[in-house]
Amino acid sequence: MDRPRYAYLGPSGTFTEQALAQVVSPEQGEYLPYPDVTSSLEAVRSGSADFAVVAIESTGDGGVTATLDALATGSPLVLLREMLVPVQFDLVAAPGTTLSQVRRVSAHPHAWVQCRGWLSTHVPGAVHVPAASNTAPALVLASGERSPAFDAALVPPTAVEAYGLSALARQVADSDGLITRFVLVGHPGDVPPRTGADKTTLVVQLPDDESGALMSMLEQFAVRGINLSRIESRPVGDSLGRYSFSIDCEGHLMDERIGEALMGLHRTCPYVRFLGSYPRADGTAQQVTVGTSDVEFADARRWLAALRDSEPR
Repeated sequence: MDRPRYAYLGPSGTFTEQALAQVVSPEQGEYLPYPDVTSSLEAVRSGSADFAVVAIESTGDGGVTATLDALATGSPLVLLREMLVPVQFDLVAAPGTTLSQVRRVSAHPHAWVQCRGWLSTHVPGAVHVPAASNTAPALVLASGERSPAFDAALVPPTAVEAYGLSALARQVADSDGLITRFVLVGHPGDVPPRTGADKTTLVVQLPDDESGALMSMLEQFAVRGINLSRIESRPVGDSLGRYSFSIDCEGHLMDERIGEALMGLHRTCPYVRFLGSYPRADGTAQQVTVGTSDVEFADARRWLAALRDSEPR
């Protein structure tokens, strides 16, 4: 039987590969490295891969816009689980390079943001040379390429040993508590079962620009006691001032309060895309406020049915 295929941001040694290892081992699934998030997701859409693992959020830089935008459009994909990976970076360079010689630093844009405080102190004036992934510059240094376009690179600590590099400085991220959240993405189908510690991810576009439109959308969650753990606006792209919202809320599609909120959004918003309900990686159970449990929704529905049945025909 063929092993399932998993697309991820490569080359080997990225934080994305660490997240993928939480899902499946290389013996159980085929690892397929891709150059960026978009191509990883498109591999699933085209059938070149069965699943993809992509970053969706980080404590240092918020939502990963490439992922949010790629999931919001195109043929539907769904999130099946989430994984959390602690993040740290080392500064590496070719043998013989000293810190004082560093003028150009290659880094993935998120790595640059997460280390820019340290860099401004220890490598003031350094120019950012964007990298496609956190290990792409490590591969360049390991290849022995002469006169690369950068003097040093920010890479995951695991890449230092994996690519046989030496570090100019260790653990240079501005925070010791950086975490990146990754998601396993697949085709729509069976929703992972409800655990009581779940998230639901949506994309919601507001109706025409009008006073109170955002409040009306948020009320669909608030009146049902649904906590939003993440909400970010993204431009729709067809004109200025038009935005959609990428949302994580606490709960599962099978929860009555989530179902009621989805119906409310469907009634009042022009575009709602369900991106999945899946277990939280930290296992934290959602808090259900008074009046919003499944039992209370069912009781209210029975009460209304009784009122309707008692009305004369």
